[in-house]
Amino acid sequence: MKLLHVVASPRGSRSRTLTISNAFLQQLQSKHPGTQVQTRDLFAADLPPVDGQNMDSKYRLMVGRPIDPGHADSWAHIEALIAEFLEADVYLVTAPMWNFSIPYVLKYYIDAIVQPRYLFAYNEHGVPVGLVHGKKMVLVTTRGGDYSLGSPMNAYDAQESYLRQIFGFVGITDLECIHAQPMDLAADTRASALQDATLAACRLADELADAYTVA
Repeated sequence: MKLLHVVASPRGSRSRTLTISNAFLQQLQSKHPGTQVQTRDLFAADLPPVDGQNMDSKYRLMVGRPIDPGHADSWAHIEALIAEFLEADVYLVTAPMWNFSIPYVLKYYIDAIVQPRYLFAYNEHGVPVGLVHGKKMVLVTTRGGDYSLGSPMNAYDAQESYLRQIFGFVGITDLECIHAQPMDLAADTRASALQDATLAACRLADELADAYTVA
């Protein structure tokens, strides 16, 4: 099993979101020692530009034209990031909620890798179809408030909905979420939310390890 861990938290060892994800990884590797983990720390990464030559290349690909040879070197950085993404069987996305949505580096990363002919293509009717199949994604988040279904703040949750939409668009429909919420209230409430999310992460790691062991 190859797992790509996409980290969109800038807080390192102080990150509560990363604490949950690390528990997931430790449990998964203890149950499935053959798991290979590749980490893409977005706040530490030198991500390729998504403008200029690379934007021109994207639009050429969208209309079925080859990339300009003069833009090939620049586009190769995009292709390397896409290749890393496509090599994984499982994705773990660590992303705290920022202003009801995702950290800007995660949006930038998504804009870099979601490219025509790589993660999606247009069929004969001009309808986009996803090209990434048979993959699983786990989303770990922390939220200051309670955005769960039925709560007063649920309508403001643009985080889970967007990630389900964009990754579903490219073909990844097996996406499970672990939300630690609310995290901005009293210390005992915060501790309880963190513990519940960590336990849920470990249970999900067990299920994933069992599924790959059977397979």
